[in-house]
Amino acid sequence: MKAFQDTYPENVAHCYGCGSLNEHGHRIKTFWDSDKLDESVTRFTPQACHTAIPGFVYGGLLASLIDCHGTGTAAAAMYRADGREMDTLPAFRFVTGSLHVTYLKPTPLGGELEIRGRVREIKGRKVVVEATVFAGGVATARGEVVAFQMPDTFGA
Repeated sequence: MKAFQDTYPENVAHCYGCGSLNEHGHRIKTFWDSDKLDESVTRFTPQACHTAIPGFVYGGLLASLIDCHGTGTAAAAMYRADGREMDTLPAFRFVTGSLHVTYLKPTPLGGELEIRGRVREIKGRKVVVEATVFAGGVATARGEVVAFQMPDTFGA
């Protein structure tokens, strides 16, 4: 199964967080959970360069992961609502209208993070996604992404 981000058209696949064409970026990969079909999941392992203070992940990385997980989930949800596969045209691609992150506890460095998302609302060109970051099964950050369908003029 392809990750949501692997279906993005090349002209909009350069994002630092989720763009498959950005060799310096995170290149996250998001999928629908095969057990909980209403949840999306991303797994990401922070590196030493993602340190805030020794032993803990930089909060900006967590915000970036929530952001890109949210916009990818928004695109997948819109395709699902439209009854189409993600690699069909016209492409649905989303940008962030707002991002709110709440840090619940320090996120330890040194293991895989799991980001889980749920679509809270689809209304016109807007999708609201809630996401939670887990480290070792413990929720460490929670966020909300309000994503808007990208105008056709972006990436042209």
